[in-house]
Amino acid sequence: MKNYFDIKDRIAVITGGSSGLGVQIAKAFASQGVKLALFARREDKLKAVAEEIADEFGVEVMYAVTDVTDYENVEESVQKVIDKFGRIDILVNSAGVGHMKPALEQTIEEWDKHLKIDLSGVYYASRAVGKFMVEQKYGKIINLGSIHSRVSIAGGGVSVYTSSKGGVKNLTQDLAVEWAPYNITVNAIGPAYFASEMTAEVIDSPEFAPVIQAYCPMGRVGAPGELDGIAIYLASDASIFCTGQLICIDGGWTSI
Repeated sequence: MKNYFDIKDRIAVITGGSSGLGVQIAKAFASQGVKLALFARREDKLKAVAEEIADEFGVEVMYAVTDVTDYENVEESVQKVIDKFGRIDILVNSAGVGHMKPALEQTIEEWDKHLKIDLSGVYYASRAVGKFMVEQKYGKIINLGSIHSRVSIAGGGVSVYTSSKGGVKNLTQDLAVEWAPYNITVNAIGPAYFASEMTAEVIDSPEFAPVIQAYCPMGRVGAPGELDGIAIYLASDASIFCTGQLICIDGGWTSI
């Protein structure tokens, strides 16, 4: 019987590949024999993560210092992957920043910066990789959305984050429709709060525990490894007829 979850020897680009959920997904893919290209801005962290994954899993890992808000830089990095591997099978758009501040207190510069990273960065990488996927008539794009692609939170204060992540959901749907004729699937994962560098300040604060108890039926944050299954599913041929979806991994958060 065919193993529909087999992704061995596929080529995956992961933005935000030096920290947080990007690293978790990179390790999940590496455990399945995927060859990786990690993109992020911090070369020291990128190099360390690439070496760690290569040593632990015995897979080929390259990295490219990349600012996802600079389209020309993204194109250059994508071309490096094509030059090395000849194709890109999987793109994971994981680069992002969190931001919690009331709408009237955040600056216009903060608004513009966060939208450019969290939304434009997804479009830039998808566009740069998508043209090669269209040519090869195959590809799997996985965007990191959020539960806040769907819902806000009592008291607000996440307007730029919900706006950017809502945009990621809608961009996911539009690209899924546009690129479906080329056998490219485009989906988004919507995590609740997972322990990561980006969320540490929030989830470690004493004010956060009551929020988790009130909003998450499972009563906790996500643990490392709990996105691995959905990431492998969306990267594999098991999801060949699944496209345009936001799949929330949230302990029931968006069900109440």
